[in-house]
Amino acid sequence: MSADPKLNLAHPVDADFLALPLRSLADAALSAATLAGASFADFRFERLMVGSLSLRDTAVQSSVDSVTTGFAVRVIVDGTWGFAAAVIPTPEVAAATARQAVEVARALASVVAERVERADEPVYVDAQWVSSYVTDPFSVPTQDKVTLLLDRSERLLAADGVAHATVGLLSVKENKFYADTAGTTTTQQRVRCEPSLSAVAVDASSGGFESMSSLAPPVGRGFEYLTDGTWDFDTEIASIPEYLAEKVKAPSIEAGRYDLVVDPTNLWLTIHESIGHATEYDRAIGYEAAYAGTSFATPDLLGTLHYGSPVMNVTGDRTVEHGLSTVGYDDDGVAGQSWDLISGGILTGYQVDRGFAPRLGLSRSNGCAYADSPSHQPLQRMANVSLRPDPAGGSTADLISGIDDGIYVVGDKSWSIDMQRYNFQFTGQRFYRIRSGEIVGQVKDVAYQATTTDFWGAMDAVGGPETYLLGGAFNCGKGQPGQVAAVSHGCPSARFRGISILNTISEGAA
Repeated sequence: MSADPKLNLAHPVDADFLALPLRSLADAALSAATLAGASFADFRFERLMVGSLSLRDTAVQSSVDSVTTGFAVRVIVDGTWGFAAAVIPTPEVAAATARQAVEVARALASVVAERVERADEPVYVDAQWVSSYVTDPFSVPTQDKVTLLLDRSERLLAADGVAHATVGLLSVKENKFYADTAGTTTTQQRVRCEPSLSAVAVDASSGGFESMSSLAPPVGRGFEYLTDGTWDFDTEIASIPEYLAEKVKAPSIEAGRYDLVVDPTNLWLTIHESIGHATEYDRAIGYEAAYAGTSFATPDLLGTLHYGSPVMNVTGDRTVEHGLSTVGYDDDGVAGQSWDLISGGILTGYQVDRGFAPRLGLSRSNGCAYADSPSHQPLQRMANVSLRPDPAGGSTADLISGIDDGIYVVGDKSWSIDMQRYNFQFTGQRFYRIRSGEIVGQVKDVAYQATTTDFWGAMDAVGGPETYLLGGAFNCGKGQPGQVAAVSHGCPSARFRGISILNTISEGAA
């Protein structure tokens, strides 16, 4: 496990957040909970800032900035959780909220058979952590954002064959203060951005259309991501119309079995659905079954399940720089860590929080508790789950050179997977035909289909570090009431042998 996280000195925690009466609210809540009979209590104050800007062609479609603030108190009374939340930041309300949480726990004690057992964790006193970014997106004037996005939209629209363009930016700044009766106090600030950019070509005679979008992943960075060259938006804007024009004219794929090279811009989503969700321990034991299912990777298979080929090594990580699921401390007060999930193709670990760690026989949680708002109770949520590259692996072109008859898959699009995360199919943005180790042009209407273990078992090579990319999404859903979480998945390009390919037109694939 990694060392305890340190404060990123590039940015301090916002002074206006620190100026809030965080300690007095926590003291009032924790004291009231203890006096009311709680054996444990924690307090979480959160401020969530969300900015959304979207343009279609040359017009602003929406521009919304919102701020959510509030706090929550969790308690354990007689081995049962209680939870309550409020929005008025006074010590009196904080104490009343704590007493309400105790009442909830007592009411549940008679109907909940399980008693809470939590893994130990060191105490962190006055710990602070700030994610790695340069420019706070909420410090950039809206007009400057509009000017940048409008320029990109106009450049797309000026290209031959582009009928419409949409561009946008979603930004989030998340501040959390956590305190518990064990003595831990943490303050955190996370920033993340998701730019979007897409072009549409329309066939006026038939009414048909094709689209092509930026492959830029959402990241735990600031506004600098849009301008500093980390992602080459200028080259992409120039290339998208060419990709789109080729896609419009591309032949449809003939269904069959093909060797694949899957680009990380596509493979991250396959990792998310077939590994990330499948190795969430609450799903694996049937605890989280109502929302998107359970998992085929059950604990009795730990240490023996051949998840994939020997070149498959997957980690769970809450520490990787710029990861969307990267934190200093989770919502259980657990420091961010990294650990193995799959080693040499064998299932070797799960994602757990402090409540589930003892069930798995672990002495410590690996830090996977998260609540998406102050009004929600923390759930076990996904870490940055990533496929490691081969240190001696080659380039994407090297992987392609080893295929006689196959397809190179670029960019994510639609997907489908069963409730146990076992049978799936995925499409993509662009598909290139490979013949005798060379790309010979685009094809379309492609979906790849497999079971999870067959697919990863067919992976015979992964690319080197130069092919590695951290992809991800802002909107992973879980829980009832539903919560969303942002999560990243890193991976290199990878090669797969003999994968079933559907034609999405003739076979009606999603």
